[in-house]
Amino acid sequence: MLKNIWEWTWVLLIFGFAALFGNWFGLDVLPWEAIPGMLVLIVVSVAGLALEKALPWNMPAVGYIGILAIVISLPFFPGSEYVVAWTEKISILALATPILAYAGISIGSNWADFRKLGFRSLIVAVAVFLGTFIGSALIAEVILRWQGII
Repeated sequence: MLKNIWEWTWVLLIFGFAALFGNWFGLDVLPWEAIPGMLVLIVVSVAGLALEKALPWNMPAVGYIGILAIVISLPFFPGSEYVVAWTEKISILALATPILAYAGISIGSNWADFRKLGFRSLIVAVAVFLGTFIGSALIAEVILRWQGII
């Protein structure tokens, strides 16, 4: 399990490093100002991944990561004000960009597997994308009209 922890840590450090620069360009937060928050996110992620492997319950790692993140940011948790102050300097878009780039590269390198899914999966994917876009646009339209902005 120690080997897995080292691998997870290295992968998360690489993505965290890329996200720090995305955060710098997107939010004008200098990388060294966001390092404490990124380290908190990495430690929580590694702890959640380790809990998923160590505990006998059938719960995904993202559940453990979410629970840990919520607990350490609750006001009664010692040091939560630091955790919140550090992590609020990191944009979710800065985190998503390298992860989505990796997903795109991994799909691009597996076109043979992707083609095996067939034409129907392409139709489903397009329908999901369109439905999400149209649904988001409708919700935004209703809320903006309700607030009198448009």
